[in-house]
Amino acid sequence: MIAQQLASSIERRSGVSLWRQIADQILHAIAIGDFAENAALPPEMALAERYGVNRHTVRSAIAALVQDGVLRAEQGRGTFVLSRKRLSYPIGARTRFSTGLQGQTSERHILLLASTVEPASRRVAEALGLARGADVIRLETRGEADGRPVSRATAWFDAQRFAGIDAAMAETGSVTASLKRFAINDYLRQSTVLSARHADAADLADLDLQPGAIVLVTVAVNVTLDGQPIQFSESRFPAERVELRLSANDQAMP
Repeated sequence: MIAQQLASSIERRSGVSLWRQIADQILHAIAIGDFAENAALPPEMALAERYGVNRHTVRSAIAALVQDGVLRAEQGRGTFVLSRKRLSYPIGARTRFSTGLQGQTSERHILLLASTVEPASRRVAEALGLARGADVIRLETRGEADGRPVSRATAWFDAQRFAGIDAAMAETGSVTASLKRFAINDYLRQSTVLSARHADAADLADLDLQPGAIVLVTVAVNVTLDGQPIQFSESRFPAERVELRLSANDQAMP
């Protein structure tokens, strides 16, 4: 039975709400292919018994997944899986937002949310090879694919070398295209550190997520082909929409 495809264990003292844990287990079952598209979810009462919770808790989990476009509720018939598979985002030497999602989505772009010039913190200065306190441009961006937010990033650039990169990003919606305006036609990912955490209030809003959602975090340094640091960034991806895939075979830049 479909109900048997769902895990039944939840942690009552984990700090994560029960409805969120149930929603995450349903999402996981969909992501690994346990549910076919348009498959019916077990009735609320069956799920409530399985997880040892009341129907209101199950209803909250289902409502959140309906809002996220994962499930479809039909009055009098039940709840069905829309089965939007997670996007697979490659992390490698030539990580690029647009080409990384090519073939999985029809439209991709990066929206500039905000920009500012600020003194480099110790972490930013070390990553970019600058003196602490040197001026850097901070860009706040959101990556969208087929109209859905799939990433939220903060990036820093040397303000002296990349003066105007904020205007370039606003116009092109692409880091790669913006860097070309500064005679950087190719660049490499020098390092990436991966982690995961619960989305904070800002990411919940910008990525249109429900409280308790998990984001995958990448902290990265991009360099020119001769090794000069040009970009330091922290990107957050909603785990329910995106999986990160380590890529060993990068192709040349298009």
